[in-house]
Amino acid sequence: MSSALLDRLLALLLVAQLTSGLLTLRSGVPATAPLFWFHGLIGGLLLVAAIEKLRRSVGPAVRGRRWSRLALGALLSMLVAGALVGGFAWVASGRILSIGPWTVLTLHVWAALAAVPVVLVHLLPRRFRLLRPRVGGPRIGRRAFLAAAAGAVLGAAAWGGANLLDRVAGGARRFTGSRWLPAGGIPPPTTFYGEGTPDVDPTTWQLEVTGDVARPFHLDLAALGELGTVERDATLDCTSGWVMTTRWRGVPLRSVLNAAGADGRAAHVLVRSVTGWSVPLEPADLDGALLATHVAGAPLPAANGAPLRLVAPRRRGLDWIKWVDRIEVT
Repeated sequence: MSSALLDRLLALLLVAQLTSGLLTLRSGVPATAPLFWFHGLIGGLLLVAAIEKLRRSVGPAVRGRRWSRLALGALLSMLVAGALVGGFAWVASGRILSIGPWTVLTLHVWAALAAVPVVLVHLLPRRFRLLRPRVGGPRIGRRAFLAAAAGAVLGAAAWGGANLLDRVAGGARRFTGSRWLPAGGIPPPTTFYGEGTPDVDPTTWQLEVTGDVARPFHLDLAALGELGTVERDATLDCTSGWVMTTRWRGVPLRSVLNAAGADGRAAHVLVRSVTGWSVPLEPADLDGALLATHVAGAPLPAANGAPLRLVAPRRRGLDWIKWVDRIEVT
C-alpha cells in the first residue's frame, strides 16, 4: 500500500472512529449495539494502520529534519495512542480501571476529543492530496487491497483478543462497554466534565415549564409531587464506564407535560439544568422518562442531581440531566 493510500485510510478511519464514538455517548438501547461493535472493530484497524504509519514516517522525517511536522505528529500520535490504549485496556482488564478520580474510559474519550483539532491541523496541508488525488495517481491495486484486508484481519483480532481477555478475567460489560455495579444502590456521583455540585436551595427551587404549552407554569417540589409520583427500575449507563440498575421515584415527565397542556404534536422537549447543560428528548423518549426526587428508597443526594433529576431509560447517563429547573416544549 502506498503512503498516499495509507494516509487516506487513516483519515477515513479517524473520521469513522470519532463519529461512531460521539454517537455512542447517547446510544442507550440494545438496538444500537452494532454501533459499539463497529466502534471497536474500527479501533482495531486504526491501531494497526497507525503503527504502520509510524513505522514508515518517523525515520524519513528525522533524516529530513522536519522538526515541526515531527512535533505535531508526535502530539497526534500520543493522543491517538492514549485513546486506543485506553479503550483496549478498558475492554481487556475485566474490571473498572481508574487513574486518580477518572476512569480509563473517561480518559479514552477525552484523548479522542483532544485529538480532533490536532488532526485538522495535521491534515490541513494535505487536504487536496487526501480528498482530490492527482489524475494518474496511486490506485487501489491488488497489493493495496490485500494489505488493507490483512490490516482488517489484524484489527479484528486485536478487538476480539481484548474481549477474550475480558471474559477470561471474569469481566461483565453491557453492550455499551460499561461495567455492571451491584443493583439497587445509589449511583456514583459522576459528571462528564468533572464539574462540581451547584448550590441549589430546595426550599426556593422551582421547575419552569414553557414553550408550546397551553398553561406555562412554575412548580415547587410540593406542587410537583401533587401531579402523582411513581417508582420505576431504570438502568443508568454512565459514559465514564459503569452501569447500575436501581429504583427511582418521581413524577413522570408525561404528567408534567399533560398538566401544562403540551401540544401533542410537539416534536422536541428540551430539559435544562441550572448548570446550563441540556438534552433534547424525542417523542419516543417521553413515555419512560421520569423527573426523579428519590433513588434507592432515599431522597436524591445533591451530587446525584437533587432536587430533581431526569431519568431517561433510552439514553446514556450523559443525558440524565441533573439539577433540572426548566423544561421547554417546541
